[in-house]
Amino acid sequence: MSPILGIWASSKAVAAADTGAMFPLQVITVGAAGASTVSFTNIPSTYSHLQVRVFAQSARANTIDYFNMRINSDTGSNYYAHLLYGNGSSASAYATGTDSKLDFSQWVASSSTSIFGSAVIDVLDYANTNKYKTVRCLNGYDANGSGITQLASGLWMNTNAITGISFYFSNANVAQYSQFALYGVKSA
Repeated sequence: MSPILGIWASSKAVAAADTGAMFPLQVITVGAAGASTVSFTNIPSTYSHLQVRVFAQSARANTIDYFNMRINSDTGSNYYAHLLYGNGSSASAYATGTDSKLDFSQWVASSSTSIFGSAVIDVLDYANTNKYKTVRCLNGYDANGSGITQLASGLWMNTNAITGISFYFSNANVAQYSQFALYGVKSA
């Protein structure tokens, strides 16, 4: 009976570990006044990666806006991005380099409708001070039969640990009811 208890005890120890798990760190919901920027600050360095889940809308009326990300309030020209996007009938791609932000995408922007865009953004090895930081983003929106889906990757050419992340639109405020959720991801 002793070997069986040993096997059972070791399986319980493995099951209790937090390997590969996601932990909610903060949720921001934009209020009635909107917000020029949505920021997560004082991000702890105790996780392997970060993930941000976004459900947002620009307050720009009846047209497209651009969804942007900055790291550690850095406005220097050390961001690079590659984007692939499609609308159901055609696909396109573009890249940015030596930019002052990660320009992730065209985003639905219609303050007169209830259409919001969504995104899942992974920030890899965010606390590692031996390498530049890589970001990947899957995002899009549906506008009742039209819309866009995008896959983007970004690079922040800086080895500092990431302690803050900000999101904003190029042409208008982040609209009311937009929501941003930050998670810490433990490695397996």
